[in-house]
Amino acid sequence: MAKETIDFVRNIGISAHIDSGKTTLSERILYYTGRIHQIHEVKGKDNVGAKMDSMDLEREKGITIQSAATYCEWDPTDGSRPTHNVNIIDTPGHVDFTIEVERALRVLDGAILVLCSVSGVQSQSITVDRQMRRYKVPRLAFINKMDRAGANAFRVTQQLREKLGHHAVMMELPIGAEDKFQGVVDLITMKAHYYDGENGEKIRTEEIPADLLEQAKTMRHDLIAAVADYDEKLTELFLEDKEPSVEDIRRAVRAGTLQLKLTPVFCGSAYKNKGVQHLLDGVVYYLPNPKEVVNEAHDQAKNEEKLVLASDPAKPFVGLAFKLEDGRYGQLTYLRMYQGTVSKGDFIVNSRDGKKVKVPRLVRMHADEMHDIETAQAGDIIAMFGVDCASGDTFTDGSVKYTMTSMHVPDAVISLAIAPKEKSGAANFSKALNRFTREDPTFRVHRDEESAQTIASGMGELHLEIYMERIKREYGCEVVVGQPQVAYREAIQQRGEFSYTHKKQTGGSGQFARVAGYIEPLPDDPRLRQGLQGSRQEGLADRVPGGEGPLRDQRRSLPRGGLQRTGLQDRRPDGLPRGVRAREAGDPRADHERRSAGARGVPGLGGGPAQPAARPHPEHRDGGGLPDRQRPRSSLRDVRLLDGPPLRHPGRPEFLAGGLDYTLRSPAARTTSCTSRRIPYHHHSKRRPRRVFIPSSAPERARAHEYTPRAVRGYSPGFTHTAE
Repeated sequence: MAKETIDFVRNIGISAHIDSGKTTLSERILYYTGRIHQIHEVKGKDNVGAKMDSMDLEREKGITIQSAATYCEWDPTDGSRPTHNVNIIDTPGHVDFTIEVERALRVLDGAILVLCSVSGVQSQSITVDRQMRRYKVPRLAFINKMDRAGANAFRVTQQLREKLGHHAVMMELPIGAEDKFQGVVDLITMKAHYYDGENGEKIRTEEIPADLLEQAKTMRHDLIAAVADYDEKLTELFLEDKEPSVEDIRRAVRAGTLQLKLTPVFCGSAYKNKGVQHLLDGVVYYLPNPKEVVNEAHDQAKNEEKLVLASDPAKPFVGLAFKLEDGRYGQLTYLRMYQGTVSKGDFIVNSRDGKKVKVPRLVRMHADEMHDIETAQAGDIIAMFGVDCASGDTFTDGSVKYTMTSMHVPDAVISLAIAPKEKSGAANFSKALNRFTREDPTFRVHRDEESAQTIASGMGELHLEIYMERIKREYGCEVVVGQPQVAYREAIQQRGEFSYTHKKQTGGSGQFARVAGYIEPLPDDPRLRQGLQGSRQEGLADRVPGGEGPLRDQRRSLPRGGLQRTGLQDRRPDGLPRGVRAREAGDPRADHERRSAGARGVPGLGGGPAQPAARPHPEHRDGGGLPDRQRPRSSLRDVRLLDGPPLRHPGRPEFLAGGLDYTLRSPAARTTSCTSRRIPYHHHSKRRPRRVFIPSSAPERARAHEYTPRAVRGYSPGFTHTAE
């Protein structure tokens, strides 16, 4: 790419809700730009599958699991501009794979938000739009599936305005809808376009049909009025009631789009091969080139001072590794070039650890195909082979110490206990987990020390299911999956006093000790705090297991449930051994007995880790969403208005978290999404008495996820749990 052609580069992503037609649209783009010569469907009868879905699992399930990169060239249909180079990243639609969308948008200059003409704005549409706002990505909207029954481009455009807060402006008027959809009217050139040929490759341009002419004129007037604010010349022409030129309108639309104040809306049907070519024209006309995007970095040599990178091949090299793939031939690192030039054989420096590495191979990706190149420069999206690094690392040529701003990594939503089915598969099991945790920041694995289980956490059930299947297929290791054991705790609800005297004559000096005091619950602090307020004999605190004495394990459990205790403090204002006959063995025994006496009759409760779910929820769906959150062992904790949909915090016990992520999304017409995090132990307030989960035997305690509720005398409240 020559220096002067960076103006003709577009780095775009395609994002949408599930089954809105992203991959089908990508397939048509590749076909019309000449990158592929035959169209294959996502679930086609030929069992080939779309080009961008290269994984076997993607083709079997008919979904996109990993983002895929490609590149192509496009000449605008009217021949008004030279050939443009377009780098494309096709992203998944499922919220389980949201990290793929997150890191793609982090490095892209523009995006296409695909919407279904029937379903309109859906839950993942809201999530994707939020991600685009986070990284300030200009976008076009493409209303797809105009051939479906119930298609209505005007309703979807209105949803863009009402639900997402976009200043959405229709650039095209659809000619018909549903099974009568024929083509589109370009409201800027005022021409009707029809798509003929076997795959819609022949564009036929005619005058606007008479029955649509007046509507087209009205919509064009509204279009000019909406975009006039972004261009002074167009404003003057509009106020003087003069006819603007095509370039005047396009210049204003482009200005509004780059300022993130305008969303041009196109429509068509990718499956029926209609409207895709003019969407590509919109990418060329209205989305930015790399020089028109502000890319910030931090200068480590100047105390992380912020600076703006220039997309100039002549300046020092700066690039960001935004995605990793470990294959049979080594690690493949996807790199976005922000500044400078890099060539095969060059030495580059990892800003994180200062290591200098050689670039053995540079490639451009075309889905799963690799095309070798010798040089890449600012604005390119490429891949490197044989460079060991982590996702998010910044590379430079060593002359500068810059680091790029990091990408947002959401918290995990669900956790499962996993283990290899056979001991012989442990090595491959470990290799698979190490690889997948490197590739995917949202897939996290840790070992629970209390249960001795390996816990895998991810963005949803589908997310973890896919990885378990990949471990089986790619590493030949069967995986046993189950719910993680829950580390329950037991606490008290009110103060309990104790006074106990221990006497035992064993011959000789005997044993004697007396301990008196009380135990009481802590208001919020879950840590165990014990102390002595006073003593009648110096050194008693060292021998009573309430400081850090010899038998601290005595304080691990209360007498009722046998669970570890939390949320209480222990006060012993008095303790007395008897002269020379006192023995240290008597004090622990007395302390244990008085502990039982103090806890006996004190109302107690059990509790488990609480996990709140932050759930963006549309106000107009309150009737369908809120009652569902008030199911047993769930509670609505908080409602807060943020920049966008209200954020609700329902609750659920951790051991019931499985399946809850989809439960949260399913009510309210699937217009919700959820994220969560783990918080400390929690219980219900006294105003909401419930039964408590107490295991009746040690084997039951070892299988916390199979507890069944039973009433326990003296234990009135139950859990307050929050789940993902």
